[in-house]
Amino acid sequence: MTDINLGLYFLSELVGTAMLVLLGCGVVANVALARNKGYGGGFLMVNWGWGLAVFAGVLVSSYSGALINPAVAIGMLIAEKIDFVMFLVAVAAEMIGAILGAVLTWAAYRQHFDLEEDPANKLGVFSTGPAIRSYGHNLVTEIIGTFVLVFVIFAFADYGDIEIGTPGALGPLTALPVALLVVGIGASLGGPTGYAINPARDLGPRIAHAILPIKGKGSSDWAYSWVPVAGPMIGGALAALAAPLLLSLA
Repeated sequence: MTDINLGLYFLSELVGTAMLVLLGCGVVANVALARNKGYGGGFLMVNWGWGLAVFAGVLVSSYSGALINPAVAIGMLIAEKIDFVMFLVAVAAEMIGAILGAVLTWAAYRQHFDLEEDPANKLGVFSTGPAIRSYGHNLVTEIIGTFVLVFVIFAFADYGDIEIGTPGALGPLTALPVALLVVGIGASLGGPTGYAINPARDLGPRIAHAILPIKGKGSSDWAYSWVPVAGPMIGGALAALAAPLLLSLA
């Protein structure tokens, strides 16, 4: 991307990631916290909520190419679609936006956080956690899920006309294929870890959980926090390395 205003680029990534996290963490809050109208809506409702959160986040961050994910950003860096400065600016904006989105989720559901008795449900609104805690296996799951995300985004780009990686030539529906992809990843690969597939989406809200005055919140589970950061970054990098070879066969 040439002649880009880094200030606007930063703001675009911040707003897009804040929207992503607000709506994504919001659907988890609706399903998991006591006395919500969506309480008990199930994992598929969470999958669709996160997919639509991606749809909204991508639409409002078109200026920056709608990375809204450090794992996507590292993939685009390796593919030389963005430079190192743009990568750093994007990741910084995504982290701040993720914290902001999580704080807004807490503000929207504050009464329900107060009524919820289980600290694990409160943390689950903000960050992912494994169904079976096994750091090596959890890491592999996040690598695979994020590889699928970034690899297919590269495949989308082959059908588009843009420089960063979201599908082009679809007008306001540009974000739809990525949103459906996230729903699919959640439904197929999300069970073991809750499919962070985005370091900012997990670490930013985890920081918010740690600093917010949430009644009876318990631990922020920092022992697990490296998995949804390292796994997606590795998966995104591997996808960028594999895409030139494997997609050229398509």
